[in-house]
Amino acid sequence: MVVLGGLPNGLGLTRCGFVVSRKMGKAVERNRIRRRLREAVRVRYREIQPGWDLVFVARPPIGQSDFGRIGVALEELLRQAGLWQPQKESVDA
Repeated sequence: MVVLGGLPNGLGLTRCGFVVSRKMGKAVERNRIRRRLREAVRVRYREIQPGWDLVFVARPPIGQSDFGRIGVALEELLRQAGLWQPQKESVDA
């Protein structure tokens, strides 16, 4: 569904790029896939280890996937790459 590429950037933040091939459909469909990927990364950005340049490459099954499955796939990719750092939830008393 998604392929991840990354290199350390020596900065204190992580930058993300998104690639959707023309094989995925016309511009409207590619932009919709790109927006969904970008949002899935945005809501998980705090858990991604800082200091990396990441490129997410969409693969054909993503067009028929719902937003939840895209998020799960991204988390799994980041875990496999060792870039997932879940934040501890703080409970205010």
